[in-house]
Amino acid sequence: MVSPAFASVIGQTQAVTLLSQAIARDRIAPAYLFAGVPGVGRGLTARCFATELLGGSPAIDRVNQGNHPDLLWVEPTYLHQGKRISAAEATEMNVKRKAAPQIRLEQIREITVFLSRPPLEAKRSIVVIEQAETMAEPAANGLLKTLEEPGRATMILIAPSVESLLPTLVSRCQVIPFIRLSQAAIAQILQRNGQTELFQLSDVMTLAQGSVSSAIEAHQQLERIPAELQKELLQPPRSPRQALELARQVAQLDLETQLWLIDYLQQRYWQLGRPKLLQVLETTRRSLQAFAQARLVWEVTFLQIST
Repeated sequence: MVSPAFASVIGQTQAVTLLSQAIARDRIAPAYLFAGVPGVGRGLTARCFATELLGGSPAIDRVNQGNHPDLLWVEPTYLHQGKRISAAEATEMNVKRKAAPQIRLEQIREITVFLSRPPLEAKRSIVVIEQAETMAEPAANGLLKTLEEPGRATMILIAPSVESLLPTLVSRCQVIPFIRLSQAAIAQILQRNGQTELFQLSDVMTLAQGSVSSAIEAHQQLERIPAELQKELLQPPRSPRQALELARQVAQLDLETQLWLIDYLQQRYWQLGRPKLLQVLETTRRSLQAFAQARLVWEVTFLQIST
């Protein structure tokens, strides 16, 4: 029997069934790993599960607002002027981001402090860690100690796959698999969110690949890229001169957009029957993530793939 707590979750029957059974049998694991690509309902399911464990309907508003005393929701952060800020705060503050956000050792220490006290209102405390794969090794090792003795708490790690985390972390979690959504499920969610126009954009839906957030991100990212540049990127550059000019323009985009553009180009070149170029772009991704000079990275990339 599926718990009504998960009524808002669409397209994740297996995950919802497993969690509903745990609730019905009162057999809640100390730690869970919600494994699946972003945008398929992992965060929403974690919120529904946390609400049920913290008291059900009376706790909904406080869980959604993030102010329940027995819930700690952790997300990756940037360092800006010595302070940690979330991705949403970075966007609001128009901070130029040169590196990807991550779960930091200081945040793991805050989890330890949070769990050092007993729950105030519920039977257990809940900790949710979004994008757990962004933990560096010191943070992951720090979390491992907490997972070994969580006390009266349940931890939920959200990550794209089992392989994206250290095996020692995975071994202490019950894995809840999340699948890619069907086109019908995506259409239903977009309609619920008032974004049905995205379903009509073929490029956006192709890039979505079963993920609602990927569809939304694709639309947002495409809007950030000048229309003329988008047009030029539809085909590999035809000359060294065009390759260098494309590199100059792409390097002016922020890092987040450049990394997203790699996925876009990989999808595009695959459709053009150029699968060998996908590995070239993977090298580009690694170089950008290692903080190599963006313009030089893209010059090398476009010269390699020019026709």
